[in-house]
Amino acid sequence: MKVTFSRNGFTALTDDTGSIEKGVLFLLTSQNRKYYELLAHKPETITPIELISYWRLDALKTVGVTGTNGKTTVTAAIYSLLLDLGEKPALQGTRGFFAGEERLEEKAMTTPSILETLQHMKMALDHGCNYFIMEVSSHAIDQKRIEGITFALKVHTNVTRDHLDYHGTVEEYRRVKSLFFEDESPKLLNKDDIKHITFNPKNALTYGVDEPATFKVQAFSMAYGLTAGIKYFEQEETFHSPMVGLFNLFNLMAAVGAVTVLTDRPLAEVCEVVEHFGGVAGRMEVVSRDPLVIVDFAHTDDGMYQVLHAMKERDIAVVFGAGGDRDREKRPRMGAVAGRFAKKIYVTSDNPRSEVPEMILEDILAGLGGKEHVTATPDRKLAITMALEALEENEVLLILGKGDETYQEIKGIKYPFDDRVIVREYLDRDNKAQ
Repeated sequence: MKVTFSRNGFTALTDDTGSIEKGVLFLLTSQNRKYYELLAHKPETITPIELISYWRLDALKTVGVTGTNGKTTVTAAIYSLLLDLGEKPALQGTRGFFAGEERLEEKAMTTPSILETLQHMKMALDHGCNYFIMEVSSHAIDQKRIEGITFALKVHTNVTRDHLDYHGTVEEYRRVKSLFFEDESPKLLNKDDIKHITFNPKNALTYGVDEPATFKVQAFSMAYGLTAGIKYFEQEETFHSPMVGLFNLFNLMAAVGAVTVLTDRPLAEVCEVVEHFGGVAGRMEVVSRDPLVIVDFAHTDDGMYQVLHAMKERDIAVVFGAGGDRDREKRPRMGAVAGRFAKKIYVTSDNPRSEVPEMILEDILAGLGGKEHVTATPDRKLAITMALEALEENEVLLILGKGDETYQEIKGIKYPFDDRVIVREYLDRDNKAQ
């Protein structure tokens, strides 16, 4: 990556040794140091900490959110609440880069390179922002893609099981996640999940539904959305949300707690604006209400459990698959979760990447041995169509795994594909035929 940079005769800044030329300053990071050491003629360098100081990025209150599930929803909720409270936040994550109410870049990596993040922080300052909210992936923690950044608050959502294709074991995955919380930065931790990480207790606050916590849910209802009565020391308030699912109660508690701590506003002010946040595209997104069809990004057994458990009071039909070139061990567990909650199950492709789709389906079906009403096809459009055709009154169809993705990756090629478009096109044809 190369960005404009003006100082001491330099006109650009890069973190790529292949882009070094006259007038280009090199950002020396933990990631690229080994390539820098191989250079015969070493250029002048600047470190992330020095760049943060030069661009005065510490003027921003930076919030990092990490966890297996919930990062996108929690960061978006914090961003939304801050906007509604009159603050000027920026947001970086899988949904893109936003400054104030303006979307400056489309979807990207969960946590990009340190140079891209610092460039986004500078853009946020240039747009008058005072907060920078970012998703922090386990890959970014391990690869030190957040080096030098001072966090005003670090938020933990949950740590279950994911990315074992990279980390190797659940224990290593949890160790890497825990690294984010080993310093004395202010922290907000999920008390109901806290056993899955280690952390420095200094400056640590908690939120919880079942367990005693700094921000504690005292009572809640999941009828017609979410309503929760919460307590924060001596303050007691209630918030309402159009979102559904117990896991979203946790996500909203993380956001409410974070914004209350960051702004030092009364809990009542924060709770008042919660109802304005309707969720994130592709995360429990209601594509149709009659029939009820919901699309969600859940792509792990724990993510599926959270979504299916949230709708357990209804008869469930579910369409899902598993990504290729990723953790194979989670596939039968995903099948088992579907078998536990769903009345009708359609196993299909997700993003097969370089793997043979039928082999992925076999891995999933191993967790569904003996289960009735299971249909398997590698054709995702066909699976969705069959599920819609068989959907009965009072049933809910959950289409999981891809959320708001607009492509399907097969053999290195990304083909246009959107679960939501498939549903809408089918329902439009069905309505015209009636």
